[in-house]
Amino acid sequence: MSPAGPLLLAGGGHSHALILKRWAMDPTRRPARSVLLINRCSTALYSGMVPALIAGIDPPEEAAIDLRSLCDRAGVAFVQAEITGLDPAQRCLLLAERPPLHFGLLSLDVGAISRPSAEGIAIKPLEPALAFIASEDPNSTTPFTVVGAGAAAMEVVLALRRRWPHRPLQLQTRSNGPGPLERRILSAASIDLVTTPEALAGPRLLCTGSRAPHWLAASDLPVDGDGRLRTNAQMQVEGSEHVFASGDCAVMAAAPRPASGVWAVRAAIPLARNLEASCLDRPLRPWRPQREALQLIGDQQGRAWARRGRWQLGPSRWLWQWKRRIDRRFMAGFRSSEPMTSSAPMACRGCAAKLPAQPLEAALDQAGLSGPPEDAARIEGDPPLLQSVDGFPALVSDPWLNARLTTLHACSDLWASGARVDSAQAIVTLPVLEAAEQQELLVQTLCGVRSVLQEQQAQLIGGHTLESRSEPPHSPSLGVQLSLCVNGRSASPWNKGGIAHGDVLLLSRPLGTGVLFAAAMAGACQPEALDTVLQHMCRSQHRLLDQLEPHRQAIHACTDVTGFGLLGHLGEMLASSSPLRVTLWAKCIPAYPEAMDRLAQGYASSLAPANRRSWQWLDGPIQLDEEPSQALLELLVDPQTCGPLLLACPETTAQTLTAEGPWIPIGNATADHG
Repeated sequence: MSPAGPLLLAGGGHSHALILKRWAMDPTRRPARSVLLINRCSTALYSGMVPALIAGIDPPEEAAIDLRSLCDRAGVAFVQAEITGLDPAQRCLLLAERPPLHFGLLSLDVGAISRPSAEGIAIKPLEPALAFIASEDPNSTTPFTVVGAGAAAMEVVLALRRRWPHRPLQLQTRSNGPGPLERRILSAASIDLVTTPEALAGPRLLCTGSRAPHWLAASDLPVDGDGRLRTNAQMQVEGSEHVFASGDCAVMAAAPRPASGVWAVRAAIPLARNLEASCLDRPLRPWRPQREALQLIGDQQGRAWARRGRWQLGPSRWLWQWKRRIDRRFMAGFRSSEPMTSSAPMACRGCAAKLPAQPLEAALDQAGLSGPPEDAARIEGDPPLLQSVDGFPALVSDPWLNARLTTLHACSDLWASGARVDSAQAIVTLPVLEAAEQQELLVQTLCGVRSVLQEQQAQLIGGHTLESRSEPPHSPSLGVQLSLCVNGRSASPWNKGGIAHGDVLLLSRPLGTGVLFAAAMAGACQPEALDTVLQHMCRSQHRLLDQLEPHRQAIHACTDVTGFGLLGHLGEMLASSSPLRVTLWAKCIPAYPEAMDRLAQGYASSLAPANRRSWQWLDGPIQLDEEPSQALLELLVDPQTCGPLLLACPETTAQTLTAEGPWIPIGNATADHG
């Protein structure tokens, strides 16, 4: 019987990417349990296009599979984390700097690393190797050497010739390595063939074969001499019927094949069928991989040759064109066939799910609760206790990361009041799932909360758990709702009101989280842009209090920019201050990469239309120093999750804080009479 618990897809290799594509195209095939993909990066490079990427023929985005977007379309949670180990006995995957993930079923497609054989930079993992190549001087007279005897080394050195037309290049290989055809191609490309490594100097790139990551062998699962997991014909790891493996990290014991993207692609459908069958407790089917595979090797100059075993054909231009068509068709299959248009936005998550300002204000007024809006409630004491509450529907499908973001967002209210967080309580609502899956979601959520509190030497002192009565979403982790009550103390807390004549307004980080997540939901945000914004959002701003403490008395007002956008929260500050006129410096208002482009294209958070009510402030006490673009107007009302702190202080204090960073001056305040 298939054990209870999530199905973990460890690694974003070709097999797993194609399985996600299968489930995105036909959701009825996806197992009826929680499924998570764990990968070090949010993208995976397609090996067939890496030489063209190195050559500069294809831009990085053309060769990259957007795993986060693919997971969203497949109803699978995406976890960006470094895998450091595997404990089969405890059924958990070990991750760097975060708690392990437990599983009922596990599928491993974690790729390979280069086999060390000489001094130099390994081609695998690819990301540091590509960065190394990019750092090299294309006009250097020092020879650059590629080390290796296989097709990969040939393709890489030929790609470098296209990238660096004039730099000396060498291929270090065995004396019996390249055949006559390869030798002619290398000679025509002015690439020296070297078989005496002792005489070489200069940078080296190692394409010397591969082995599985070392942590696999340390897991006590059966491996071959290269650390690859030994599997049966059903792709189950020998002796572990609930652990599957595919791609370069695995080898079928009865039918071993060399590590190659060809077999990883071919293994995808058989692996998918067996994972689906295992979740349903149905019989598994064996897979018999072909003995040999056709290789198409490009010279990156418009020709390619074909090789299968000892048979070869080419090089020719039509083979190059055929290879390019195959590669482009493969990548096109991962792009959404039904992109969402900006005219029909999906309901946004995170802080963009909050109630718009107008009905909120009206309801508070009718309930007799109207008054100056403050970030945290003050409870008298010595020193006073400051308390705030916040929470929202899951912003991302990674439960640990979502809990971290929610906690950072909740703590921000206290930081904006000048208070340090010392404790918190949490209410966690979980979707209706099997007990083992609920337990795993709760563990990840609580660990995410504690990751933020521990950085501040604060404690999680209690809470409550609930089970939702709504149908869980396709990715159950998106059904988690977390709310937090956070507590702290400050002898002299800051208020929202209090901006004074001559104050400079400072912002602690860029704007644009709302539009970028909205664009990502529509498949219109580059993965690098979302990676950047998540890196900023995950960074705790509590350390800013250490920087601000020497200037505490000079800070006249402070708030955090969240769901109502910069204009809405600045309006709250002005409503609680003496009559003033604020001038915003349009060119100084910072935005995350791609945010302005997406706003200009018409993408917007689903809360943005309600936030546009704040544009009325621009007809009164808030002015821009130049005619704004429509994109800038939209940025001013874009809802922020884990947004920046916004403070007002005298110009001399602002100069000091700006010099120390990360503060960005965005405007100033003057008396209303001008």
